[in-house]
Amino acid sequence: MAYATINPFTNEEIEDFPYATDAEIDAALDKAHEAFLSWRETSLPERAKIMQQAADILRRESDVYSKLLVLEMGKLFSEAKAETELSAAIFEYYAKNVESLLKDEVLPVANPAEGRAKVIHEPLGVLLAVEPWNFPFYQVARIIAPQLSAGNTVLLKHASNVPQCAAAMDKLMLDAGLPDGAFRNLYPTHAQVSRIIADPRVCGVALTGSEGAGSKVASEAGLVLKKCTMELGGADAFIVLEDADLDKTVEWAVFGRHWNAGQVCVSSKRMIIADSIYDEFLTCYKAGIAKLKMGDPMDPATTLAPLSSQGAADSLKKQVEEAVKAGAKAEEIPLEKPETGAFFRPVILTGVDHKNPASREEFFGPVSMLFRAKDEADAVRIANDSPYGLGGSVFTRDEERGEKIARQIYTGMVYVNHPTMVKADLPFGGVQRSGFGRELIGLGIKEFVNHKLIDVVDINAPF
Repeated sequence: MAYATINPFTNEEIEDFPYATDAEIDAALDKAHEAFLSWRETSLPERAKIMQQAADILRRESDVYSKLLVLEMGKLFSEAKAETELSAAIFEYYAKNVESLLKDEVLPVANPAEGRAKVIHEPLGVLLAVEPWNFPFYQVARIIAPQLSAGNTVLLKHASNVPQCAAAMDKLMLDAGLPDGAFRNLYPTHAQVSRIIADPRVCGVALTGSEGAGSKVASEAGLVLKKCTMELGGADAFIVLEDADLDKTVEWAVFGRHWNAGQVCVSSKRMIIADSIYDEFLTCYKAGIAKLKMGDPMDPATTLAPLSSQGAADSLKKQVEEAVKAGAKAEEIPLEKPETGAFFRPVILTGVDHKNPASREEFFGPVSMLFRAKDEADAVRIANDSPYGLGGSVFTRDEERGEKIARQIYTGMVYVNHPTMVKADLPFGGVQRSGFGRELIGLGIKEFVNHKLIDVVDINAPF
């Protein structure tokens, strides 16, 4: 079956789930639209109450939810707990801020004597969310918390390898008090996804995933004139200047590339090091990676989880081999690897020049690319030599210098002296082939609302 739970630590198939029937798809669309007609009239405080209840449930039952993440995705239990808490924080953020975020905006019209004008923010209707497996709860919370708060209703098509996590989010919102039909998880086929997008009651699509999936879904949405947001891949630059605190920087580099087993769109994939400290950084970085420990994701001693599937590990191995064929040098860090599971030993790629296709690819796993920068300008040039533009970071003791360089990097998010900050109160999104649109805070909640002008005019007719 296409939707199945396969434990990445054991490669054992636990349970499979059948595709949705066409009748189930039709029923979900009917209920989502029916729920929207009443949900849009529900007051903001009432919507906020349900978002807070979702946050409270996640925190109260954190271990239950987190163990599902470990089971289906192979995530470390400590990382799973952090994801569950982050998801709760997102629901709570909108519970606390939805009224101010959707407050009517009075416009400063040029001539007040002519009347008064304001913009109000109204929900659009039914939305489709297509979400990935690497953060099964956080990715869903990132779209449904703002959009349900705005008064929209949402249908979910989650990744095929996290069906139990998807079902858990469905149950979470019902337990929180959301009206039946306002949020519904489905297990659709690709053809059914296309049918959902084309349904006239569906007003928009939010996707987080690969470039291929994004291109297809955005094309289908465009054909039927539907708004969409796309959060796609990334190959974030991790710039290390010669004045950086090397010890702290190396620690962040090891974390930034290997958390969630390197399966993060905003992880530090391209490390760009000032020439004068390159050799020292590389030595320290190798030593830092060598301290990682593969093993049972539920074991607190484990610091490097398996990849999400054996297929993912096999694909990453082939990608590294292609990079080497094109001239790169690959050094595998010889960590002790369990006998079973989708584990992948960390690899450092050096000598990746502009002609090597690897320089313009995303490696979704514990593979680091290191580049030597002649100077500050060269570091910025290398950082911008990418088709992606999601996140990035700059490490320096001079924060003003770091911010100056951050302004020169063509990307959606840049962090100074930290690899990435994924939080409920910061926006998320990118440019170029990393997608378009923003999620979280006020930018996210306003992606799928009607910014309606109401203009009360008080002037005499011209004749």
